[in-house]
Amino acid sequence: MRTFRIGVARGLIELRQAFSGSELVNQLLWPVLTLVAIFFYRNREFRHTGIRLGGLVLPGVLGMFVALGMVLVIQYLTVEREDGTLLRARATPHGIRAYLVGKLVMTSGCVLAYLAILLVPGAFLVDGLRLGSVSSWFTLAWVVALGLVATQSVGAALGALVSSPRAAGLLTLPVMAVISISGVFYPITALPGWLQGIAQVFPVYWLGLGMRSALLPDGMASVELHHSWRHLETFGVLGAWAVAGLLIAPVVLRRMARRESGARVAAYREKALQRIG
Repeated sequence: MRTFRIGVARGLIELRQAFSGSELVNQLLWPVLTLVAIFFYRNREFRHTGIRLGGLVLPGVLGMFVALGMVLVIQYLTVEREDGTLLRARATPHGIRAYLVGKLVMTSGCVLAYLAILLVPGAFLVDGLRLGSVSSWFTLAWVVALGLVATQSVGAALGALVSSPRAAGLLTLPVMAVISISGVFYPITALPGWLQGIAQVFPVYWLGLGMRSALLPDGMASVELHHSWRHLETFGVLGAWAVAGLLIAPVVLRRMARRESGARVAAYREKALQRIG
C-alpha cells in the first residue's frame, strides 16, 4: 500500500505539471481539433439509414482517446529511460512498481481530461446522445476503467521493449493502423469481413463499441455487427487484455530496469545529442 500511495502521489504531481503553463496548449490541441472534425461530420447520414455520423463518431472517438493512452505510456517510458528516470526509480525499494503506478495515474488523468473536453461540448454538437440514464453512466464507467488498464498496461510492456523514442514513434504506426480499422471513425460493418475479424482481436474496437452502447439509444445497435452491443464480449475482451497487461508489464519493466546503468544513460544522451546535432 505504501508503494501504491507513493505511485499515486507521483502520478498526481506529473498530471498537474502536464496541465500547467505551455503544456496546457499541447494537451488541448488534439481534443479541440477532433471536436472541429465532429462538427463538420455531425449531420452526414450513414448508408441511408437515417442515422447521423456524428452520433456514431463521437463515442468511437472517445474510445480512441482511451486507446491512445497506450501510445502515451510508450513515449513516456522511452524518454524517461534515456534521461535516467527509470534508473533512479530502480535505486529505491519497490521503485519500479511505484513508477508504473504513477505513470498509469498520470496517463489516466490525461485521458479522462480528454474525454471531458470531448464529451461536454460534444453533447451540444451531436443530437441523440443518451446521457440521462444511470445505466449509461455505469456502462461508460466500466468500459473506461477496463480500457484504461488494458491499453496502458500493454503500452508499458511494449514501451519496455523499444530502445529509443524513434523506435517508439515507429511502434505507433501499427497502433494507428489498428485504430483505423476499428470502427472509430466509421461503422465497422462497412469494412471487409477479414478486416472486421482482425479489428475484434484488439481492444480498440471493443472500446468504441462499449462507448457507443453507453451513449447511444438501443436502436443504434442495428448498424453494429450482429445488431447487438455485445456487452459480455466487450467485458471479456477488455478484461483479458487488462489481466494480460498487468501480469506482463511489471515483469518486462523489471527486466528492462535491471539492464539500465549510468553508462547506458550516458550513451543514450550522447545518441540524443547526435540526433539533435
